[in-house]
Amino acid sequence: MANNGARAFFLMLETIKNTLLQDKNVNTVTYGDLTEIDLSKQTMFPLSHILVNSATNDSQTMTFNVTIISMDVVDISKKDLNNIFERDAHEHFVLNTQLAVGNRLYQLLHNGQVRLDGYQVDGDANCEPFVDRFSNNLAGWATTFDIMIKNDLFIC
Repeated sequence: MANNGARAFFLMLETIKNTLLQDKNVNTVTYGDLTEIDLSKQTMFPLSHILVNSATNDSQTMTFNVTIISMDVVDISKKDLNNIFERDAHEHFVLNTQLAVGNRLYQLLHNGQVRLDGYQVDGDANCEPFVDRFSNNLAGWATTFDIMIKNDLFIC
């Protein structure tokens, strides 16, 4: 695991942000209070937002519980309004691509170069879909998992 010391939180956020920005289905990565982000800007999407839910310290590791909210705008077509499945086809597309964003991030943290750099996923990811959770016809997934890094901050 990475030698992070007192910079563990910062390095974990940077690692997740940089990994997400490598995904072709992510234009913007944000952090913090989601209600303070101007979600009316169409050019931001698809967007992934990082939430840190908690951190647990022990003598050897720091474990962060994080949620990545991956979302995009659902374009509601005016055609086929009577065919519910066809009307919802773009919503299905958004749900599919944004689930893939969370899955790729999880797999890279679990198995890829990021793991070799010292970031290790602990356990499985929990993925929860949402539609219309926010304004602007947004849909996507909230992917929650634990990420561990070495705690090498020692007090002598």
